[in-house]
Amino acid sequence: MQQTVLSTSEHETPPAAHGRLGPLALAALGIVYGDIGTSPLYAMKEVFAGVHPVPITPDNVMGILSLVFWSLVIVVSIKYVAFIMRADNRGEGGIMALMALALRKVHDSHQRTGIMLAGIVGAALFYGDGVITPAISVLSAVEGLEVATPALKAYVLPITIGVLIALFSFQRKGTAGIGALFGPVMVVWFGALALLGIVNIMDEPSVIRALNPMYALAFMAAKPLVGFLSLGGVVLALTGAEALYADMGHFGRKPIQLAWFGFVLPALVLNYFGQGALLLEDPGAIQNPFYHLAPDWALYPLVALATAATVIASQAVISGAFSITRQAMQLGYAPRMEVQHTSEREIGQIYLPGINWSLLLAVIALVLGFRSSTNLGAAYGIAVTGTMVITTLLAFIVVRNLWGWGLLKSGLLLAIFLVIDLAFFAANAIKIEDGGWFPLVFGFGVYILMSTWKRGRRLLRERMASEAIALPPFIEGVGPGTILRVPGTAVFLSGNPDAVPHALLHNLKHNMVLHERVAVVTVRVEDVPHVPEAEQIAAETLENGFFRIIVNYGFKDEMDIPKALERCASFGIVFDAMSTSYFLGRETLIPKLNSDMSLWREKLFIGMFRNAGSAASFFNIPPNRVVELGTQIVL
Repeated sequence: MQQTVLSTSEHETPPAAHGRLGPLALAALGIVYGDIGTSPLYAMKEVFAGVHPVPITPDNVMGILSLVFWSLVIVVSIKYVAFIMRADNRGEGGIMALMALALRKVHDSHQRTGIMLAGIVGAALFYGDGVITPAISVLSAVEGLEVATPALKAYVLPITIGVLIALFSFQRKGTAGIGALFGPVMVVWFGALALLGIVNIMDEPSVIRALNPMYALAFMAAKPLVGFLSLGGVVLALTGAEALYADMGHFGRKPIQLAWFGFVLPALVLNYFGQGALLLEDPGAIQNPFYHLAPDWALYPLVALATAATVIASQAVISGAFSITRQAMQLGYAPRMEVQHTSEREIGQIYLPGINWSLLLAVIALVLGFRSSTNLGAAYGIAVTGTMVITTLLAFIVVRNLWGWGLLKSGLLLAIFLVIDLAFFAANAIKIEDGGWFPLVFGFGVYILMSTWKRGRRLLRERMASEAIALPPFIEGVGPGTILRVPGTAVFLSGNPDAVPHALLHNLKHNMVLHERVAVVTVRVEDVPHVPEAEQIAAETLENGFFRIIVNYGFKDEMDIPKALERCASFGIVFDAMSTSYFLGRETLIPKLNSDMSLWREKLFIGMFRNAGSAASFFNIPPNRVVELGTQIVL
């Protein structure tokens, strides 16, 4: 079946419709900007007191402030908010959506493989980033306690772990109940950032001169090595930029842009410049420059507010991990997992127990292993910058192939963004030995799993196709009087609509009967986020009581086979739920030497396949209407 045509948003009206721009911008504050909004907790501290500390001198402070400001302008404001967000996939953003767009007009198999490889690596790095964000955010917030009362230092780790356990334990209840509080809490948070910054800038207003990019250029020119190493800390001010693009489908482009330019960017700049002003007056404040912005009486309330903000930031990352996992499942990059819906109204609010508890264990291991936000700062950044590089490369393919930009125009844009991304990536690569190895190792593990699953599924399809029987001659051979037909309807799921499903053959072999009505159903996932209901079903009536039905979903659509079959009534095919049985194949895989995959990857794929979730649950099929038939397949 022909795939649905993709489009980008250059000429589309975003879903933020008219009159709802303000409320959506407020909601975006609570979901989109949590990560980048909590960066002031640790970014400046990492620059001046991290693994490669920059000496605190007036010239260095002014240079760093200028670097932070212009990084926010160029990377976040221009690259992501003004440019990348125009490359949407039917309103949806994120690395998987961008990969689907990049594949749209690419037909060469090697190029497609390269693009898919980049997309998988980007998704894997996202998980690495997703593990570190809750750890460093919550830990840096709770560390404010030791600034208020040094005697509380021993309680920082236990409190941090307690907050994280509570956060992950709450995921199964969903965020519908408290989601309405996210926006107002973040309004208070960004207001506090701006206020703290203004108060300290008033004591040292000369820092405003750092808005001049010449301070950044002079700093990099005077001390090239120090300037280069400082990028490993400066990039922490940009963490969360990818979320602006990934969460575009929830709010639309304009609300996110309005929130950024109208509130978030000014608040962040004021706070960073306030920290710079504080360091010029009191270099000793580098112990924790963010909390030293506040007067003593405000420290405990600020710790509470910061903890709430970091929990919201972590919530957004966790929800993003759930979302990207479901997209990966439906696009064939991950095995089926249990998906629970936490809201009756919002289909995007989901909970994946396996992912949730795996993330919690990894986050707690990080906190216990690194023990401070300064140590975690060394691990943070490499995954973020790696994803930035991949986003730039995929965006180049989109503007070249879909937008029709010439090679010179698209190449120039690519070069500008790529030089900046690679500079940040290289500066963070130096920190690999100091902790940057963790997100790389974690991401590499995710990449191995995703690529093994994708390759194993392709190999399995090839094996099954080689043993398949064509559907048309089979239907002709089971005409009247040839085999016993029993009342009811049998639905067989098949990856190939032109072949006889294996489950049908096994049912015929063992039970020696066919149902009066037999439906061969094929599910296809298009490379768009949503397929309109009117375009989801293609059905035809064949001979001898057979029907062929193709159901098309987007990679963010909820898959529901019984509901899809109900819509076949418009094609004159009516299904009675109480007389319909669903026959599913359950394959037992056997590894084979000298296969297309190495033996260890075959065994890994078989283990993943064996532990994959139920197809009945994945497709929302009533379990009391399911019959499973097993078969063995040699890979």
